[in-house]
Amino acid sequence: MPSSIVKKGIIFDVVKYAIHDGPGIRTTVFLKGCPLKCLWCQNPESQKPEPETVGRFRDRKFSAMFFGKDKGIIGHEFTVRQVMAEVRKDDIFYRYSGGGVTFSGGEPLMQSEFLLYLLKESKKHNIHTAVDTSGHAPWSALERIVKYVDLFLYDIKLMDDVEHERYTGVGSELVLSNLRKLAARGAKIVVRFPVITGITDRPENTRAIGTFLKGLKSIDTMHLLPYNYMCKDKYKRMKREYLLDDVEPPSDGILRSLSKKFGQYGLRVETGDLE
Repeated sequence: MPSSIVKKGIIFDVVKYAIHDGPGIRTTVFLKGCPLKCLWCQNPESQKPEPETVGRFRDRKFSAMFFGKDKGIIGHEFTVRQVMAEVRKDDIFYRYSGGGVTFSGGEPLMQSEFLLYLLKESKKHNIHTAVDTSGHAPWSALERIVKYVDLFLYDIKLMDDVEHERYTGVGSELVLSNLRKLAARGAKIVVRFPVITGITDRPENTRAIGTFLKGLKSIDTMHLLPYNYMCKDKYKRMKREYLLDDVEPPSDGILRSLSKKFGQYGLRVETGDLE
């Protein structure tokens, strides 16, 4: 039996008809596990690599893959075949909208072998592929998947290594190094910038990001992801402290100012949702 049929991984959600995770109508597959612990993380249930019991989330909408499973447990094991069967249910929407499948997390590269198989199977069926990544992974993991990825949605949060570690738990050097290498390979990349008031939107950080991206000629698009605190209920249910209680979402004025500022570095800027 082909290895792609028996390869398994841990999925914690599948969202159908997603429109903010790449072009067209998409299916977003969320792989569990993340090496970062961002203070503003909207999916704290994604961080641990293994399934965990956290109780029902009131607003969670599970795909058909999860029907009949205990929804108090976040993270279930699936084969590549099972995941692709779910993804392919919407082939017609991908064709007519220019959409496809997005692999997100957590950090999907934490399950790099499983991700590789999923990408290969997607390309066999001519499905547009996107990978939403923090970039914090061995370059070897990125190098193996790059030819199967049509679009990288790549997070840039903080340029300073110390500040990055303070707010995410890891430094920024690997993230920036991998982005340089992907850009040098000519990969299609959209940079995603979470706008966290008083943290990531500080002038010295946005200036450093703009200068850095201007030097990467293959990157011309940035998505601003405004902070919100809709995830607070998750932290409460998981009995975890939410550490950004005093942070307010950015105003429309701040977002317009950032859009103008990054535009001065030659970037086409759009505003989306922080997931």
